[in-house]
Amino acid sequence: MNRGVSLYGIIADLRREHPTPAATQTLDLVVAELGKTRDNLKEAIANLEGTSLPPGGKPVLDELVHRAREEGVYDLDYGPDPYDKPPLEPLDEATEGIGFLMAISSVAVIALAIAVVVIGLNAIFSAQ
Repeated sequence: MNRGVSLYGIIADLRREHPTPAATQTLDLVVAELGKTRDNLKEAIANLEGTSLPPGGKPVLDELVHRAREEGVYDLDYGPDPYDKPPLEPLDEATEGIGFLMAISSVAVIALAIAVVVIGLNAIFSAQ
C-alpha cells in the first residue's frame, strides 16, 4: 500500500483519465462534499447517495472509491474541527481592566455626543 498518494491526487488522475463532462461533474460533486466532510470520502459518498449523478458518472465514482481504499485514504479522520468552536480562555486581570476602561470610555463618549446634540438643538430653537 503506497501512502504517498492523496485523495485529491487520485481525483486529479481520474480527471485526466476520464475527460468527459459526466466524469468532471461527478468529481466536482465529490469535491464539494469533501469540503463539507473534512476530506472524508466515505462520508462524502454517503451524502451523495440521494443525489442523482450525471449519466456515466457512477463508474468514475466506483473507481474513485476503489482507488481510495487501495491507498488507505477512503475513511480519513482528522478529529474535531479546530475552527468550529475555539476553547474559552479565562481572562486575566489586565484584560478585564482594559475591557472595563474601554466600556467606560465608550459610555462617556456617547454621553458627550448626546449632550452636544441637546445643546445644539437648544441653541437652534432658542435663537428663533
